[in-house]
Amino acid sequence: MNGCSRCKPDIQYPCRWQYRLIGEERTTILQAVQAVVNLEACTVSDGNVSSGGRYLSVNVELTVTSEEDRLDLYNRFAADPAIRMVL
Repeated sequence: MNGCSRCKPDIQYPCRWQYRLIGEERTTILQAVQAVVNLEACTVSDGNVSSGGRYLSVNVELTVTSEEDRLDLYNRFAADPAIRMVL
């Protein structure tokens, strides 16, 4: 890498991509996922629970076809009020 802080990673599409969704309730996070994508088209797994037990994460892995598709999914997940953060 040439040290450029704005350089994009070289991602070959289509590819599998994982989003980590953080929220307060697993059920509402899964409802948010279902509103964006077909649950049958992705792999959903439980992530971590915060030390205080208030927040939890759900991992969603699916195939993205382009950078636009990847960013659109990110934005749609992030827009749902049940999801506090998308990683």
